[in-house]
Amino acid sequence: MAMARCSLLPILAAVLLAASLSLPPRAAAYAAMVDSLLPASATALSFEEGYTQLFGDSNLMLHGDGKRVHISLDERTGAGFASQGAYHHGFFSASIKLPADHTAGVVVAFYMSNGDVYERTHDELDFEFLGNVRGREWRVQTNVYGNGSTAAGREERYGLWFDPTQDFHRYAIRWSHDTIIFYVDETPIREVVRTASMGAQFPSKPMSLYATIWDGSSWATSGGRYKVNYKYAPYVAEFTDLLLHGCPAGSPPPCEGAAASATMPPGQRSAMERFRTRHMTYGYCYDRVRYHAPLPECSVGAEAEAFLPSGEARSTDRRGGRHGKRHRRAGGGVDSAL
Repeated sequence: MAMARCSLLPILAAVLLAASLSLPPRAAAYAAMVDSLLPASATALSFEEGYTQLFGDSNLMLHGDGKRVHISLDERTGAGFASQGAYHHGFFSASIKLPADHTAGVVVAFYMSNGDVYERTHDELDFEFLGNVRGREWRVQTNVYGNGSTAAGREERYGLWFDPTQDFHRYAIRWSHDTIIFYVDETPIREVVRTASMGAQFPSKPMSLYATIWDGSSWATSGGRYKVNYKYAPYVAEFTDLLLHGCPAGSPPPCEGAAASATMPPGQRSAMERFRTRHMTYGYCYDRVRYHAPLPECSVGAEAEAFLPSGEARSTDRRGGRHGKRHRRAGGGVDSAL
């Protein structure tokens, strides 16, 4: 996507969710968080105004005046879409409902990347949702790549405390010059802080926002043991409330997208620590199979005892109960476990 085209786009944003007594507690809490990050001038965009289809022809369907997007996977193809512009920092989120039933091998991704511009030195920030066999919960994985550092992937994987196939839940990426924070609903689940040791491996170049669904049979479930069963197709992932608020590539500073640099409040930091203790099932900092020594930014303490040498959690209690890109990542068996 040409940078010149991106720089002509205005700051993209979507409807702010106003916290009120009429909202359920989860929605109200998320609305309060979003309201603290985005300006009141944020406006709504339809799919046609903010996004473009990547692939999948009729496997991408628009609903609700273009405010809801369904992408599906069948034997013929998956589907995907991307933002029309690229951004340099900001807050990006969507409410997503995942396909139900037997979803082994199905991968739904919500991520930022500039791989179309920087083929060998691309940056990427990912939510990857990994399907599972019937009766087993979806897994959620976050990835951080900078300057083409896929050989040193910084993946983490988690269980969830809810069933992501029964209702919409909000997934968000908050990216600034110094920090990257991933959220599930109002809860931050991961913070990546820029360190001198990371150097260019901290994502720093403008990125576009993407959403895809595709067949990851070769690796996504138990190292490829369980494949996509197209008897259950089509697999439909639903997206709504897409928020794009960032600095358009090429825009001069200062930019409102810098609101993403706000400090994480103590209450949210405590919530993040509780989530990670209860639900994190794999951490690259604890993986001694891939890395004989932790990567430089890793601060490994007593909590490492909760993880196997493979980086997998020792306790199955972390897996979230029964609630449950298009390319294979380099480096080991991070996606191998059910």
